[in-house]
Amino acid sequence: MDTKLKGCLYGSVAAMTYGMNPLFAVNLYKGGMNPDSVLLFRYLLALPILALMIKMRGHDFRLTGKETLFLFMVGILVAVSSLTLYMSYNYLSAGIASTMLFIYPVNVAVLMVLFFGEKLRLHIIVCIALAMGGIAMLYKTDGTDTLSTVGCIIVLCSSLTYAIYIVAVGRDVCKRIPTLKLTFYTLLFGAGLYAVRVECCTTLVCPPIERWDMWLNIICMVIFPTVLSFVWTTMAVQYVGATPTAILGALEPVTAVVLGILFLGESLSFRETVGLVMILVAVCIVIGGKNIADRLLRIRKMFPRGK
Repeated sequence: MDTKLKGCLYGSVAAMTYGMNPLFAVNLYKGGMNPDSVLLFRYLLALPILALMIKMRGHDFRLTGKETLFLFMVGILVAVSSLTLYMSYNYLSAGIASTMLFIYPVNVAVLMVLFFGEKLRLHIIVCIALAMGGIAMLYKTDGTDTLSTVGCIIVLCSSLTYAIYIVAVGRDVCKRIPTLKLTFYTLLFGAGLYAVRVECCTTLVCPPIERWDMWLNIICMVIFPTVLSFVWTTMAVQYVGATPTAILGALEPVTAVVLGILFLGESLSFRETVGLVMILVAVCIVIGGKNIADRLLRIRKMFPRGK
């Protein structure tokens, strides 16, 4: 399979699995758990799975001093992004919070231009505009709720830290580390943040043994939006780069809408349909890559600027 296509597939599936976060987290909140407890279980239970996968692949767990420091910073970034997103569910509906999170492709593109000299190409600008426009179309409120300023600030912090993480895992120091090992240490260091918070700031809430439904939600959250999503996101960044991976992440709110229709009895309005189509077009442009970019450039040259 072509490397670019493989990277796009990894990025798409990573976004869709990450989009399952609210489905599991909100159910656990209803059972009495808090964000730090949910995330600590999510990260800690993912570690044995990743460790087993690392051993099956024949890798070791050794890191250099530079790699350890870098992965510690990456782990804290991921932990802060997850924590602020999960905290925002207490102030905003899960759909709105997840939708607002996905301004991060803009953050990634700006970071790559400002700090790494990446050119902001025409097709990337078109993709970002389409993805952001599509997400705006998916955004909805019934007119009776006022968006929480605190919730908006928290989820924007999540978006920024996630963008920095996407950029970081595309650096050379991360590319030299096997994907599973990188994900393992990212979650290990991230879990440390939640352990400190549980000890100093909040309390650990453990689901009762008899609440099999809560444990099922935890297990699903560990497998899909954690192990699979983080592994595939890292692979996507290393195959196609940070900016295309970020744009493919716009499939997350699409996943949220589809899951709402399938499992929560929600309906799909014309406005939301238009939003979904805009996002899917953006994703197709990313996958089409240079050929589509060349066509867009030729169209732009048909309308030269006046002197």
